[in-house]
Amino acid sequence: MLFSGVLTPVSAQESVIEAVEHDPMDSVEISLLTCQPHDEIYSLYGHTAIRFHDTRRRSPMDAAFNYGVFDFKKPHFVLRFVFGLTDYELGAYPYKLFLAEYRHFGSMVTEQVLNLTSEEKRQLREALRENLEPGNNVYRYNYFYNNCTTKARDIIERCINGKIEYAARKDYTPSYREMVHEMTRNHPWAQFGNDLLLGIQADQPTDTRQQEFLPYNLMYDFDHAQIYENGQYRPMVKERRVAVPSGVQIIRDGFPLSPTVCGILLTLATLIIFLIEWKKKCAFLAWDLLLMIVIGTIGIILTMMLFSQHPTVSLNLQILLLNPLPWFFLWPVIKKRKTRYWMISCVLALLFLIGAAFQSYAAGIQSLALCLLMQCYIHIKRAT
Repeated sequence: MLFSGVLTPVSAQESVIEAVEHDPMDSVEISLLTCQPHDEIYSLYGHTAIRFHDTRRRSPMDAAFNYGVFDFKKPHFVLRFVFGLTDYELGAYPYKLFLAEYRHFGSMVTEQVLNLTSEEKRQLREALRENLEPGNNVYRYNYFYNNCTTKARDIIERCINGKIEYAARKDYTPSYREMVHEMTRNHPWAQFGNDLLLGIQADQPTDTRQQEFLPYNLMYDFDHAQIYENGQYRPMVKERRVAVPSGVQIIRDGFPLSPTVCGILLTLATLIIFLIEWKKKCAFLAWDLLLMIVIGTIGIILTMMLFSQHPTVSLNLQILLLNPLPWFFLWPVIKKRKTRYWMISCVLALLFLIGAAFQSYAAGIQSLALCLLMQCYIHIKRAT
């Protein structure tokens, strides 16, 4: 739902809006644009924008308003994104340029022409103009709660005079995690990364409004919505078009093994090492250190996520297994001193496995817990 477009200067954005300031609004169409995902990591969830189009001939105004403008080159972009401290912008640029981006990637763009009155169009035009002003065009992005799709929805809703009534979706209460899984089903490592960071709150059922963080869900809801005003109903969408048909998408090959397969291979390797250690009545220091460094390093990341602004990552039961604890015991293990690390880790790993009843874990992580438990058993057995 992100879009890496080129933002035109603010002065140019204002000028195209000024061009229709005194024109009758009955010639203006305002549409919701829903864009199909493509293979770029920032586009796996699709995208939403607003089209403002004066349908008269020779009109200078046909622009796409996009709340998904961001800059990867800003310092610490990824780190700020993870901690929920990323700022996105509203940008406006020619509609043809917007479509060209998605035509290039082979992504379909669906246009829903909104059934707005002239007064509502005028109010939305003024709201977009105000949002484009320096200082107003930047907002604090949040993946589930305040993204380019929800921003488009909110500004449209705010400018409608009547009451919008969305059709209820019967028996459809997926969690945030389930919706993310659906969008990343062909990208297992992106799914793994999301599952590693998402906590127990991401497994709670969502309502219709929460589900609208995904562009396709908002498009569906607009299609089935009604506007109630002065005792009468009118459909939210007047017309639906295909602005860009589906094309050929280039899918780049990722890592050939899925996280689940990697987890199975890790378990098999650990079992072989476990049997050798059992037979020789020893513990391989190199294997101990490898497990501790991997678990401890990932654990630092999950511990830092406790301070993230994203509510869905603040309580993550995977921290029972993946935590910084190994770093505090690394030196005693290297020196082969007596340590309680293996007993503590055994208890935490068991609690982690029990926690799987309450939270969905990243694929393959349970395998890491089994590896740790086997190594804990070797050390506890040797100490008794």
